[in-house]
Amino acid sequence: MSGIGTGLWIWGGAALLYAVFSLWYNNWRGPLTEAEIEAFARNVEGVEGVLPEQRERLRAFLEADDGREFFMANLLRLHEGEIERPGSGERQTADRVLGVYTGHFMPALFRRAGHPAFFGQAAGGYVEHWGVEPDPGWSAVGVVRYRSRRDLLALATDPAFDPAHVYKIAALSHTLAFPVAPGTVFAGPRLWVGLSLALVAALGHLFVQARATA
Repeated sequence: MSGIGTGLWIWGGAALLYAVFSLWYNNWRGPLTEAEIEAFARNVEGVEGVLPEQRERLRAFLEADDGREFFMANLLRLHEGEIERPGSGERQTADRVLGVYTGHFMPALFRRAGHPAFFGQAAGGYVEHWGVEPDPGWSAVGVVRYRSRRDLLALATDPAFDPAHVYKIAALSHTLAFPVAPGTVFAGPRLWVGLSLALVAALGHLFVQARATA
């Protein structure tokens, strides 16, 4: 096979892999339909611990669906010291108990093209604030990327997470979460996956050319 033909196969393969990634990573189904919103609303009514005002805000969020990705900002305060692990009663730190929940949630999130975009431990209390409640002593902040609002609702109403949800409740003394429009993402997976594939294709092409001229 000629060098040109080999190069076409290499770069064509890289383009095909990126197309497969794009089919998985991006939402191609568009915004939620009215029928989906009604179905999801009925499902959420059966979720324990969801207050009426939360349902109203969630419905407004769904009705404003633009079909795009979004991020969920999460502020977390874990219980200090050791707590009882649900089920066993064993004494463990709150981060270990929370890890049981995230161990169930993260693989399911990833299957729907979601992933953590940022996570960090709190380095101090409020530096500036007004018009809000006093600082409860947040432990950490996490930002999670969701492919679509459809994926969020599918995960939130999945009964498979019911047994794991008690670990989240046990580990956290305070939590606050709100959705964030994507804005400008400077170096997300679309960029670094594309650059990585381009780099591998370029190196592969150079290797084949070097072998051909050796």
